[in-house]
Amino acid sequence: MNWFVEGLTYVLSTVGALLPIVNPLSAVGLVMSITSDLTEQERTEQIRRACIYMFCILTAFLVAGGLIMNFFGISIPGLRIAGGMIVSYLGFRMLFPESAAISGQERAEARAKADISFTPLAMPSLSGPGSIAVVIGMSTTVQMSEHILVGHVLVAIGIAITALISYVVLRAATRLDKVLGATGMNAMARIMGFLLICIGIQFVINGVKGVVHSI
Repeated sequence: MNWFVEGLTYVLSTVGALLPIVNPLSAVGLVMSITSDLTEQERTEQIRRACIYMFCILTAFLVAGGLIMNFFGISIPGLRIAGGMIVSYLGFRMLFPESAAISGQERAEARAKADISFTPLAMPSLSGPGSIAVVIGMSTTVQMSEHILVGHVLVAIGIAITALISYVVLRAATRLDKVLGATGMNAMARIMGFLLICIGIQFVINGVKGVVHSI
């Protein structure tokens, strides 16, 4: 039973760490604006591809995370501190927004594209620097466990669940936009931003603890 609880913890912790950063609610407005000239079926296909791309991107960084750290000589505490700073920065941007997630030029280019699923929807909207940093951090945590392969599979399942939740949310983009409106979407983004700040600060605390412990 312990192995089941430990596996469930891996999956839920992955979803809990990624979901506020991915924040599919913040991409609803983007989806509505850059797919305004598409049919419902075409919009659904773009969203489906974007979520698949998101899973592939984050899983690739999960697998290659340890290799990247070893190649550049990055320590786990250093990664946690850097990742925490990035996540906190993204959280502050969501809590105190200054501008749109993408520029007007990027939005115009996205409208002109036949396929907007990879960019800007999958990257950098859904799988940006913050989520990549979290996945690499999860990769290093898994490598410190006894069952590395199983740990990677469990984290990948967590990424898949996050991608599925993102698909469901973005699939209902039209309804969410009508129900929540601009004010509701801004409120949700600020709540997610606050959670991101808390997660980022905790990353930094864990990194500092690692540095102190190594000394």
